[in-house]
Amino acid sequence: MELKLFLITLLISLNCHGQAANNSEIRIFQHPAPELDTLKTIRVYLPPCYGQSEKRYPVIYMHDAQNLFDAKTAFAGEWEIDESLDGLEPEVIVVGIDNGGEKRVEELTPFPNEKYGGGNGEAYVNYIINSLKPYIDENFRSKPQREHTAVFGSSLGGLISFYAALKHPETFGKAGVFSPSFWFSDKIYGFAENTEFKEEIKFYFLAGTREDETLISNIRKMIGLLDDRIPEENIFFKVIEEGEHNEALWREAFPIAFSWLMEERNGL
Repeated sequence: MELKLFLITLLISLNCHGQAANNSEIRIFQHPAPELDTLKTIRVYLPPCYGQSEKRYPVIYMHDAQNLFDAKTAFAGEWEIDESLDGLEPEVIVVGIDNGGEKRVEELTPFPNEKYGGGNGEAYVNYIINSLKPYIDENFRSKPQREHTAVFGSSLGGLISFYAALKHPETFGKAGVFSPSFWFSDKIYGFAENTEFKEEIKFYFLAGTREDETLISNIRKMIGLLDDRIPEENIFFKVIEEGEHNEALWREAFPIAFSWLMEERNGL
């Protein structure tokens, strides 16, 4: 009997972690966001074997979730996050937050722009920290500690990810910052310059050479503001030749960025 149970357990393990396995899951649900006076659609990626184990997993919070997992809901192609993560280590939970449509700019910008408005990003980040993360930690087998919690996004999502990690390093130990819209408000530079770092943070920056002509210089300016306060090994900046501002760039770059961010060193 013990041998039979052992063989069943071994078979489950092989099915979950073998190359042919692909039993990850996307759960979609509505979640109240009192900080934003709305309901948010949340899309949670659960790794292969989540249902057959008692393990706890790191968590990545991502924005514009319509573009992460499904081409049918994506604006201009998906990131294929689930397909990428099914073949990568470590296994993680991804919590994707749908953008607010016409409120997207408002939610994903920490400071307003004279032309485009916005500036309600602090309330959006507070929603993640005060409402969504407690729900995830209570209802999913997450590792809730900061060193196991990342925030990740592109464009305005890159901007808000950077802001969230700076503003709340007690919550986010890692940030994936793809094609960040630092142009939206110069106040983000002053905010970074005046931030005191009580915790170490890992930042992965990405830019393509065929994006906005100021993007690469803006990222280098920001890194310059961080250099003397963040260990050099905790900042990585990747420039993709001929890379354009689109999901194709971010999809292709995600696996390498993920692996670098989730690599455990220096307590992160």
